Amino acid sequence: MASVGNGTEECGGGEEENFEDAFENIPVASKMDLKCALEECSMALNLFLNNKFSEALELLRPWSKDSMYHALGYSTILVMQAAMTFEQQDIQMGIATMKEALQTCQRFRKRSTVVESLSNLVSKQSVDQLSEEEMHAEICYAECLLQKAALTFVQDENMINFIKGGLKIRTSYQIYKECHQVLQMTQGNKSKNETYYQFEGGVKLGIGAFNLMLSLLPGRILRLLEFIGFSGNRELGLCQLREGASGSSLRAILCTFTLLVYHTYVSLILGTGEGNLQEADSLLEPYLQKFPNGSIILFYAARIDTLKGNFEKAQLRFQECIAAQQEWKQIHHLCYWELMWCYTFQQDWLQAYRYADLLSKESRWSKAIYVFQKAAILCMLPEDDLKRAGEDIVSLFRQVDGLKQRIAGKSIPTEKFAVRKARRYASPQPVKLILPALEMMYVWNGFAIVGKRTDLTENLLVTIEKEETALQNETDRSEYYMDDVCMLQLLKGLCLKHLGRLMQAELCFSKVIQSEKQIKYDNYLVPFTLYEMGLLYKQQDEREKAIRYIETAKNNYKEYSMESRLHFRIHAALDSLKVSPASTP
Repeated sequence: MASVGNGTEECGGGEEENFEDAFENIPVASKMDLKCALEECSMALNLFLNNKFSEALELLRPWSKDSMYHALGYSTILVMQAAMTFEQQDIQMGIATMKEALQTCQRFRKRSTVVESLSNLVSKQSVDQLSEEEMHAEICYAECLLQKAALTFVQDENMINFIKGGLKIRTSYQIYKECHQVLQMTQGNKSKNETYYQFEGGVKLGIGAFNLMLSLLPGRILRLLEFIGFSGNRELGLCQLREGASGSSLRAILCTFTLLVYHTYVSLILGTGEGNLQEADSLLEPYLQKFPNGSIILFYAARIDTLKGNFEKAQLRFQECIAAQQEWKQIHHLCYWELMWCYTFQQDWLQAYRYADLLSKESRWSKAIYVFQKAAILCMLPEDDLKRAGEDIVSLFRQVDGLKQRIAGKSIPTEKFAVRKARRYASPQPVKLILPALEMMYVWNGFAIVGKRTDLTENLLVTIEKEETALQNETDRSEYYMDDVCMLQLLKGLCLKHLGRLMQAELCFSKVIQSEKQIKYDNYLVPFTLYEMGLLYKQQDEREKAIRYIETAKNNYKEYSMESRLHFRIHAALDSLKVSPASTP
């Protein structure tokens, strides 16, 4: 269970619970040693988790050029803000502040570090000569470097920035590895004071996050990265993050958030949809007790409810999260996205449209996706409701292509997918999309979530079968006819699978695979269906068949929509099949 207590009384006074109220009375410290810096940053973290984002920044600003922890904390908040707003101005500000933070950390680092001179491997002697401050400077420098690299990727789309970002990530990883060695060498002989445990927390966060995230990468990419010194050991990553989350260091909450992102998003979008919700619950619980109105905490609580299929409860929690603060509107946008999906799962199309509309007007993250999503949801509305909404579906779909963006020189796969689908509306005689909101739901692995609710899955099946009948009865069939038939069969198969009607699901998937040569445009359908067929066999303990189908999807297809996303999912599925032959619940 995560320990949350990081309070302080020495450097800025006051009981933990009174941080927020006493903020105006916190004097700026006249000197700042490591212990004092850690305590003041702990206060800032409490302010941040209590939605007092500006106050946290104000507390950190005075020492942000003279204390490595203030520099790290201050720049981290600005980087988070930039990542949420996606405004070029905020991104530039984040990069500039992170540059200053790196310079501040550099001043505290040992003059000649191991990373700068690879021949000088960590030795017992060099470790003994490291001061406490120098140990912390390494870990803070590595964290700043990693964040600056992430912002470099989104700042510009030229290749030089991409390479620069990659090199920063590699340097950061090397520093973490060296710090891990330092930690192992000092386990027995350093006095284990509070600052030592803070250093240990930083190492666990870095080693844990790197190993966990790299372990998600498909084998061929991972092998290449291992060749240049990275490692992607999932179990090691999870273990380090769990240990970090259960400690009392400043980084405990960051270890917790990393695990929560993994269980509630990454394992769903890039995995087989089997996040450990029990662990996510127990990680979040102490923070819910301590920060009952903390918007970030409430957001994760609501997301966990969504993944359990408790959509009604999740909707209330997302509303609480929105009401909890008005300063960071971007947290509202995250809630709008989730609420849009909750209402989509329930087929409450008017409410889903409401949140898609808000996103398309207020958020800068992905205008192409938001406008496509809004148009896709409008396609599901009855004629009367559509008239009341006063929107022109054809015009919305035609806007999508002009809204796509590039990150690190690359188009975003889901945006590319939306652009391709929207092309059906480009011609003077548009060919309407069939259930585009449900197809997009599959893209985000939403059937794995709604599948936990039999009632809603049955309702979706009714909608799909109704569309299937209408399509069969069409006399004037378009060139997209077989693509539409196969897409409906895939969605129908997913509903049947979650309803436990496995033989019927298998028939639906087989129809798609057998129709491969008749599919003209949606070339993603067959590899994704082969993968789903593999998961279906995995569920029935037919391990060999499961591996065969998933391997076929992996090896026999390329250059289709969202190929990289499927390769991530294939990697996760094969990993789970090799580890335990039995099906995973």
